Amino acid sequence: MLSVNEAEGIILDLVRVLDSVKDIETVDLENALGRILATDVIGKLDFPHWDNSAMDGYAVRYADVKDCSEDSPINLEVITEIAAGDRPKESIQSKQAARIFTGAMLPEGTDTIVIQENTIREGDTVTILAAPKLEEFVRHQGAFYQAGTPILQGGVQIGAPEIAVLATAQCTQLSVYRRPRVAILSTGDELVTPEQPLQPGQIVDSNQYALASFVAQNGGIPIKFGIVPDRPKVLKEYILKAIESADIVLSTGGVSVGDYDYVDRILAELSGTLHICSVAVKPGKPLTVATFDDNNCLYFGIPGNPVSALVSCWRFVQPALRRLSGLNNYQPRFVTATTSYDLKAAGRRETYLWGQLHLVNDNYEFALAGGSHSSGNLINLAQTNGLAIVPVGEKLITAGSKVKVMLID
Repeated sequence: MLSVNEAEGIILDLVRVLDSVKDIETVDLENALGRILATDVIGKLDFPHWDNSAMDGYAVRYADVKDCSEDSPINLEVITEIAAGDRPKESIQSKQAARIFTGAMLPEGTDTIVIQENTIREGDTVTILAAPKLEEFVRHQGAFYQAGTPILQGGVQIGAPEIAVLATAQCTQLSVYRRPRVAILSTGDELVTPEQPLQPGQIVDSNQYALASFVAQNGGIPIKFGIVPDRPKVLKEYILKAIESADIVLSTGGVSVGDYDYVDRILAELSGTLHICSVAVKPGKPLTVATFDDNNCLYFGIPGNPVSALVSCWRFVQPALRRLSGLNNYQPRFVTATTSYDLKAAGRRETYLWGQLHLVNDNYEFALAGGSHSSGNLINLAQTNGLAIVPVGEKLITAGSKVKVMLID
């Protein structure tokens, strides 16, 4: 068995990232959420677009007010008022001021803002009670971003903050990577869909739904092939169609050493190169990873047990899918937490125990999910947001100790 780190390294080396020329689409800003930029975005506008006020107050000449104080105030004539969105029409001369509001453009002749709390206004006269600093509360044109330089880099996933940045820069047409296509098939004669009446001995196929959701959450397009029976000829046909139609294939079941586990044999018959067959991890030991010379498809054969399937996806498929999609930051994220429960393992494999991660007083705490931690028990997997890791060779991490936790989302 390969170690987890060895398996991860092999998988990431096998990933062929989408091409920044062939695999791009143009989307408008309203449809850009969640997409990944294929190229750097260059803005044509400085930000701020012009010098403006960061506060409500008065735009003044610093030279007029630099020596004033509450004991020695300065009176200035207010000759204009400027609201946000107005274009100033007056030039401010010595001993003059402009009433100004947050976000408004500074008038010519001014270089400093005096906040209204440090003033007294009577008619057209404002009394300055405290000397400001030079250029205080002035946001200068281009202070945050200069036109002609990258405002966002390629490989960045577009979220709400990025949408705001792009809107401000008036970048409304964006080059993004296409979404990776991920084929999903469940193998097993015992499986039925959630809509079918359950007969004795049958199992509801939750994997098809869970993995499709997993793929969609990670920016891919799930292609559901449904349930495939344990008949080699039929299974081979489905696997071939999946390989030909997708960037990644996820098949569940059929990768262990049972009499009905045909996947590895079929992949070999299809001229696939098997790079991984098992990993020293629990849950998820049976893991097949294969590639094919005639296309770029990356094949994952993962266990059929629902917990093993999802843990395998979180640990191995997710970084591969994110890397393939063009993301710069595709590695799993880990934090150090204090466990509130004893964490037990057999010690022979790197063990992942699911539960909830909470931030308490700036420190992470991990609460183990209650009930059985069987790979077939997906009930206590609900609300999981972290996987606590018990390293190989360790059998117990006691409550109150530090533990490495992989973030699920």
